[in-house]
Amino acid sequence: MKMKNSNLITKKDLMRTFWRSFTAEWSWNYERQMNLGYSFAIRPALEKIYSQKPEQLTTAYQRHLEFYNVTPWLITFPLGISIAMEEQNAVNENFDESSINDVKIALMGPLSGLGDSFFWGTLRVIATGIGTSLAMQGNILGPLLFLLIFNIPAIIARYFGLFIGYNIGASFIEKVQKTGLMDKLSYGASILGLSVVGAMVATMVTLNMPLTIGSGSDATSLQDIFDGIVPQILPLLFTLFIFLLDRKGLKAHWILLLIAGIGIFGAWSGLLGQ
Repeated sequence: MKMKNSNLITKKDLMRTFWRSFTAEWSWNYERQMNLGYSFAIRPALEKIYSQKPEQLTTAYQRHLEFYNVTPWLITFPLGISIAMEEQNAVNENFDESSINDVKIALMGPLSGLGDSFFWGTLRVIATGIGTSLAMQGNILGPLLFLLIFNIPAIIARYFGLFIGYNIGASFIEKVQKTGLMDKLSYGASILGLSVVGAMVATMVTLNMPLTIGSGSDATSLQDIFDGIVPQILPLLFTLFIFLLDRKGLKAHWILLLIAGIGIFGAWSGLLGQ
């Protein structure tokens, strides 16, 4: 696939990122999920972009070690945009570095929704159905077709996503820099990113308090009282509590141990339930 004219990043550089993107989930972790895989994939481009600027290279490494998670077969699209934005950042002193992560995080939710529904919810089911029906008949084509039906579209999406992301990112950034829209874009991306985080709290954090006040038919659980104030307020408050601990500099492993301790004590005392 063709790429925009660049004095620095070449197709060979992007292909190095493409091959490295296959390892995106090899170092998945509970603290920042795909951050190490993302950083590993983008590293060759960063080293070339900031080859004469070691301090900016260090900052770029740190920037891409922040939390990130997306459908793995679509990770190359934000990678391409990130490379284009890093390239602009290296040559433009007035470039807003925070916009690089803002745009990346803003893409996390929409891409994950699209990717999970297509690859996990649709393509995998079709591939499994065809492969299983043949495998049950003893046909060796069963597992082979399963792998081909699923992986060929996934690899195509991964390949073209990188170049489309890079080309769109580079040309779009040039336009918004000239028109002064980058500040508005960064602001909007920040709002979208925080909205994604808020949705994750409501759907992925569970905190239930089964204790009741009153007796008989008049008994009311604490959970219903809190949800009557604001739905899912307990997961929100607990997330804010963990956020404050992180801001205070408490290490991740201590936070995980604290969460486990709260869960064990809550289950033992009856304060927390399933």
